[in-house]
Amino acid sequence: MNYAIIETSGKQLWIEEGRFYDLNYIPGEPGDLIKLNKILLVNNNNNIQIGHPCLKSITVRAKILRHVKGKKITVFKIKPKKNNKSKKGHRQKLTRLLIEKIAI
Repeated sequence: MNYAIIETSGKQLWIEEGRFYDLNYIPGEPGDLIKLNKILLVNNNNNIQIGHPCLKSITVRAKILRHVKGKKITVFKIKPKKNNKSKKGHRQKLTRLLIEKIAI
């Protein structure tokens, strides 16, 4: 089982080849190929490599499938004794990536 742990947009993610993941918005058109360079750990047939902090020689090739919106979050604020209330909604912009290759 081959997998890697990458860092993107301030989060660490366990990724595998052939699977898709929703990350924070990455500018680009659907069908574009991108490279992810911040690789923290790679497991290649039980041969584990750990970066300090990143592995320089390894890249992950991914394809942008589409841009989606995340789940709706309701933000409700109230100020006690002031009769002041505000209710807003938010949907995060996400990019769906298909991991094509972990190049070792």
